[in-house]
Amino acid sequence: MISATETRSGKGHTDENFPVASRLIQKQYRAPILAFYDFVRAADDVADHATLTPDEKVATLDALDTALTGQGPTDPEAEPLRRRLAERELSPRHARDLLDAFRLDARKNRYADLDELMDYCALSAMPVGRFVLDVHGEDPQRTWAASDAICAALQIINHLQDCGKDFRALDRVYLPADVMARHGAVIEDLGAERASPALRAVIADLARTCENLLEEGRPLLHSIRNTRLALEIAAIHRLALVLAKGLQHRDPLSEKVHFSKVGFAATTLASAAAMLLRRGFSARGTA
Repeated sequence: MISATETRSGKGHTDENFPVASRLIQKQYRAPILAFYDFVRAADDVADHATLTPDEKVATLDALDTALTGQGPTDPEAEPLRRRLAERELSPRHARDLLDAFRLDARKNRYADLDELMDYCALSAMPVGRFVLDVHGEDPQRTWAASDAICAALQIINHLQDCGKDFRALDRVYLPADVMARHGAVIEDLGAERASPALRAVIADLARTCENLLEEGRPLLHSIRNTRLALEIAAIHRLALVLAKGLQHRDPLSEKVHFSKVGFAATTLASAAAMLLRRGFSARGTA
């Protein structure tokens, strides 16, 4: 059986579309979050490997699972997170949910409707936000639901940005079939150099869904006790809103609908500063 280390793509947390444990996060929280990210990145690379069969992918993911829970041989990709979880007495449940998402990726490459895609997001995206909140000791009752909405939006935005690449490289289509049919788009449209008008309509439709999810998740920005985590999430929320609006008018098949490094930094700093000001005024108002 091939190991997870052998499938690593070389992609790291600084290569992601949204901040991952940026310097806004306090040092004591960054280590477990980065260990979580590294484990998830290794598992994601297994699921996306170009030459492994579905059974080989699942077997490698199963090995990561048993290594993380201590029920099987140790694995260098799982051991750092296993140790961090033990140090903080945290459950591996969120990481294991993500492994289930990657098992799905190994065997499933089409989604019938938005409900089915949201079920996937419940495994592939929502556990990430929940883990970060748990690490910070935030109250699940106050934060998880809004976090879930934001994380689902981030996941779908990534799907839209990469829809052409996912189809060409992996024959994987996350755009729901019923939305495609409603706008008259066909899967083969994803293989073109430019998006057809029908596919552009699908992408815009799903981008508006992301806007709605981000609005649903907005209360999270004011529910988090840890100020620096609130700043990080405010930055992510703003980045996602800009991308969701951009995807309603731009073509991810023929152009990169991503931030430049300068745009990324400027948007992050502006949104974090605005959140800090709001928190300052709020604190004065309750003093």
